[in-house]
Amino acid sequence: MSAWRPWSGDPSSPRRGYGLWHQWWWVVVLGVAVGSGNPWMSAEACPSSCSCSSTRISCVDPERGISALPVLQSEAEMENITDIYIANQSSFSSINDKDLHYYKNLRNLTVTNSRLTYVSKLAFQNNIKLQYLNLKDNNLSSLSWRIFKRLNISYLILSGNPLHCSCENMWIKLWLGEEADTQELYCIEDGGGRKLLSRLTLPNCEVPMATLSPPKVTAMEGDNLALSCTTFGVPSPDLIWKMFLVTSYEIVTSGQVSVLRLSNLSSLDHNSKISCIAENIVGEKESSLLLDIHFPPKIIKLSDAIPDHHWCIPFSVSGNPEPNLQWYLNDKPVMEGVYISTMIHDITEREYHGCLQLDSPTHINNGRYKLVATNKYGSDQKEVEAHFMQRPLDETEKEPSYYVLHQQRVPLQTHLRTELLCMWWWELLL
Repeated sequence: MSAWRPWSGDPSSPRRGYGLWHQWWWVVVLGVAVGSGNPWMSAEACPSSCSCSSTRISCVDPERGISALPVLQSEAEMENITDIYIANQSSFSSINDKDLHYYKNLRNLTVTNSRLTYVSKLAFQNNIKLQYLNLKDNNLSSLSWRIFKRLNISYLILSGNPLHCSCENMWIKLWLGEEADTQELYCIEDGGGRKLLSRLTLPNCEVPMATLSPPKVTAMEGDNLALSCTTFGVPSPDLIWKMFLVTSYEIVTSGQVSVLRLSNLSSLDHNSKISCIAENIVGEKESSLLLDIHFPPKIIKLSDAIPDHHWCIPFSVSGNPEPNLQWYLNDKPVMEGVYISTMIHDITEREYHGCLQLDSPTHINNGRYKLVATNKYGSDQKEVEAHFMQRPLDETEKEPSYYVLHQQRVPLQTHLRTELLCMWWWELLL
């Protein structure tokens, strides 16, 4: 495609189109300066030692250096940032708990050829979108796996750091795998020698294990239940229970064995996850199960019919095992088929949400609808009135009052005037 030119031709000829080009030039300038698509921030918004666009911050000037992550003027500006690049900063030594708090959409972070020595375990707690982390050529001697616990990092670059050949860094070898050799990642032994991290082996340094017993639970609503978790590993791991339950419980721990006692199981906890987690400096392991709590059906909602693509009588039902649903119209079973059928649209942990769907119902379908939900532990029922179409009249029936059109009475004088006018027209014709 040829480049667009505002004007060309004989210099002495009139500049046709010059005025239009001049107007567009100012539109472009103003758009860049103040438009919503502004790719560059004002000098006031960006730290003096960095350069900034609407999505990127770059701090590479070693003379006008920074000692901490840059802070922009507003939270909104920081939320738009997806890429931060820091290099050649001799005073930059740490990433602390709150330094990146407002950079919620950060995806790429590079801190390289600086003096980075410390990264807090909570440094990235608010940066769940972070995917690329380059900490190459810094002064890190150790890095905890807990820093990355809630992240889904795709690329982690650590080469050029004086990492210790310690148990605390063993997770890096396990996590990177062959990538550790690709990065030529070394660690420093106690005597000062260097060793490829991929060849690091240490006694009494292993990922912990956790075992939950029983591994599967099926119980009745109202029952009591005991779960046991056993952990092992070196160094000795911490044991953590993780769950969100309505059911009351207590935890009794002795050494590496912990017992969770649940009392009066609630059906609201059906399909709830219970996890037992073992953690040490090498990493963590989790053992978990889903509670399978049986309980009788309950119809939570049965609403009036609503017109949609088809007519729908909405309902919500809970129960485990899944309840059998039977509909009745005026106490007679509804025969489901092509034109009337039960449709389940959504299933949650313990509930079924759907419709009795009716395709083009008529007056025959009007009446009292009853839903009965049944499983082996019991049943529940609810009723709702539904009216789809007016019933047609026969000769013996009288039209209902709410369908009668209210007509205005015609005065007697109007009738007399009409008769006289007709007689006059009749005489003219004769």
